[in-house]
Amino acid sequence: MTTASPWWRGAVVYQVYVRSFCDSNGDGQGDFAGLISKLDYIAALGVDALWLSPVHPSPNRDWGYDVSDYEGVHPDYGTLEDFRTLTDAAHARGLKIVLDEVLAHTSDEHPWFAASRDGDPARRGWYVWADPKDDGTVPNNWLSVFGGPAWAYQPARRQYYHHKFLRQQPKLNWLDTGAREAALHVLELWLARGVDGFRLDVANAFLHCFGLKDNPAIPASERGLVEWAAAANMQRHINDSNLVENRAVLDVIRRRVEAFDDRFVFGEFSEEFERSGCYLPPDKGLHAGYNFALLLARDAAAIRAHLETLANHPGHWPAIAFSNHDVARTATRFGPGSEKVMLALLFALRGTILLYQGEELGLADVDLTRHQLRDPVGDLYYPLFKGRDGCRTPMPWDDAKPHLGFTTGTPWLPLGPAHAALAVTLQDRDPASTLAFARTMLKARKEHADLIDADLVLLDAPLPLIAFRRGGTLCVFNLGRTAMDWAMPAEAAALDLGTGEARRVGDRLTLGPLSAWFGCL
Repeated sequence: MTTASPWWRGAVVYQVYVRSFCDSNGDGQGDFAGLISKLDYIAALGVDALWLSPVHPSPNRDWGYDVSDYEGVHPDYGTLEDFRTLTDAAHARGLKIVLDEVLAHTSDEHPWFAASRDGDPARRGWYVWADPKDDGTVPNNWLSVFGGPAWAYQPARRQYYHHKFLRQQPKLNWLDTGAREAALHVLELWLARGVDGFRLDVANAFLHCFGLKDNPAIPASERGLVEWAAAANMQRHINDSNLVENRAVLDVIRRRVEAFDDRFVFGEFSEEFERSGCYLPPDKGLHAGYNFALLLARDAAAIRAHLETLANHPGHWPAIAFSNHDVARTATRFGPGSEKVMLALLFALRGTILLYQGEELGLADVDLTRHQLRDPVGDLYYPLFKGRDGCRTPMPWDDAKPHLGFTTGTPWLPLGPAHAALAVTLQDRDPASTLAFARTMLKARKEHADLIDADLVLLDAPLPLIAFRRGGTLCVFNLGRTAMDWAMPAEAAALDLGTGEARRVGDRLTLGPLSAWFGCL
């Protein structure tokens, strides 16, 4: 008797940044009702699940990644009953619901933090507190990802608290039994409410060094552009987070999730990927993990390097994403004309595929002025880096309406002027559109079992070609802007898939710029 694979293995998960997806009431914020109205669109794409950006109440210092109440939903999005309606409506269409849960830290407006700050004996140790040095300076050299020391002084306790990100995001102390159990209960609560799984934010950052040891410096001679881009990148984050022991925490989380039938938990790993548990085998850690290697990739060499890394961990099941709410969109990084070939590559890869809203339309980032920015990271590093707002602008639904169908009011972020020509209403009528191609490729992924289940075997090919085999399916991509020749390892019959120009003569394949070719061995 063959046991069916879990639903998430090979699935395509569509990421919805709720605030920018669809506004039903004209207040400029996307909401649950707007999302419900677009479920047929999402289902017609051919995806299997929705990953929703954080839906809980939040003061929005970091736009939902600073949670002030894990049990409720943000009033901008609707009510808890609206969320139940959304869940039921998605399930009726065969779509799973995956929540983005932020359990490594909370908002400083969360009642847990207030209790810890004010000395509640039961919750005093729920956050990471430390005494100042004799001169009042911070306890150690840990630096925040968002700039400056990763410590904030709180006179109510005469101590500093640790924050890996904004000072309004105090670090939850997973070394404290009560805090850990409270965080795990959040998962159980929402699983009992019917969600199908979780994406865990910064899953590498649950633990910290109990002794608060300094992080070691990265020698100046070993620093590149990434290290010099932010002060925090000049040290290895192996004591404030990314402990080897973090892997055991991932096991605990997975067991709690697996106590409920047919559920999925995967995580984002922002640093020290291998050390913190991103690439664990199938019986360890989370069901899947992903990191920033592909999210920051800008050429074929970077993509191939990550595929080689995954090949060194053959038992690991990856989550695969080229784009999300934290990075420049794929079309921006790879340039005009790359939209279809990058979708073809994404949908051919082994893993659980993560498709960010608007990627199916070929959207590029929107270039915003400083006064339009809402992201604290953009405010910190402007003008060298404008933050993450450029990839978070509203979805362009209807070219015939002033705000592209997103809202009748003022959107929380401006719509991209160039996005009007990429609106869903226009692409829906165009069989040559990026949207039509995305639907074709997603249909092909379901029809070709190799693209879901088979291992990925990299093949020798000169960059910017990427070639691999998925079972009996040959997949070849030219990510460059000039034609490339490649000698195929075996005769293969062309499949009616791909994009761009491709010509085969015997075992020689000529791929035009930004093209993809598929064959059956």
